[in-house]
Amino acid sequence: MKTQEQMNEKTAMQVSMVSILVNVVLSVGKFAAGVFAASGAMISDAVHSASDVFSTFVVIVGIRLSGKKADAEHPYGHERMECVAAIVLAVILALTGLEIGAGGMQKILGGRYEELAIPGVAALAAALVSIAVKEGMYWYTRFYAKKIHSSALMADAWHHRSDSLSSVGAFVGILGARLGFPVMDALASVGICVLILKAAYDIFKDAIDKMVDKACDAETEERLRKLVSAQEGVKGVDSLRTRTFGSRIYVDVEILADGNLSLYESHDIAERVHDEIEANFKEVKHIMVHVNPC
Repeated sequence: MKTQEQMNEKTAMQVSMVSILVNVVLSVGKFAAGVFAASGAMISDAVHSASDVFSTFVVIVGIRLSGKKADAEHPYGHERMECVAAIVLAVILALTGLEIGAGGMQKILGGRYEELAIPGVAALAAALVSIAVKEGMYWYTRFYAKKIHSSALMADAWHHRSDSLSSVGAFVGILGARLGFPVMDALASVGICVLILKAAYDIFKDAIDKMVDKACDAETEERLRKLVSAQEGVKGVDSLRTRTFGSRIYVDVEILADGNLSLYESHDIAERVHDEIEANFKEVKHIMVHVNPC
């Protein structure tokens, strides 16, 4: 029987394969449309889609490594490798954005806008197709990222969303250029750069938070507290601490119990608390329950 980790890894691999296939087809199509329709914004958008292929391979490597079992050198497992993958993705995303922005700024500062080529209709059509496909991939990848609590897969979902946003920028720029404002195509590239950098920052911040043992959100902690308090024999919760470890959660809880109970009875209460948390919070990897006399 497969473990939860193995099932999660299989799901992540399937989603990643779909991402690679879609991005390869989309980047080739957008690049061809950009060249044929003389659109710098669409060619920039195609480069962004192509970078998604490499970023998905980073996700695959990160998830593979994070799924390795604990060993003597890593007794708590390798979950944080997902965070490392997310950080690498953020850097790739930022560099891609800066490259696109630099190209747009070069055209803007160069002046002589009347010499800039007017993009063709094919570039507009390619932008619309890209917006629809990449937004769909964002929601598809996001759904499974939340389902298996994968930060690397969520980073890849945002990579799809940033590509969708960049296609919106490309569409606006191409349309503006066709309406008689050639510089709009270059301005769109700069706008795309800003959107991509924002997505890179969000991914980077989330990964760093998980690397430094940030606590869970208040809603999750409140749900944990209510579950623990509802268990038979628990008179109260003295302390509840959580920390994220990659895509997993560690829980330390101190409960109050009748001080006249035997060690065996107190242990049974602690075991019940442990098992209920494990059964109701699939993202929890480790639970430490300490019993204090009431």
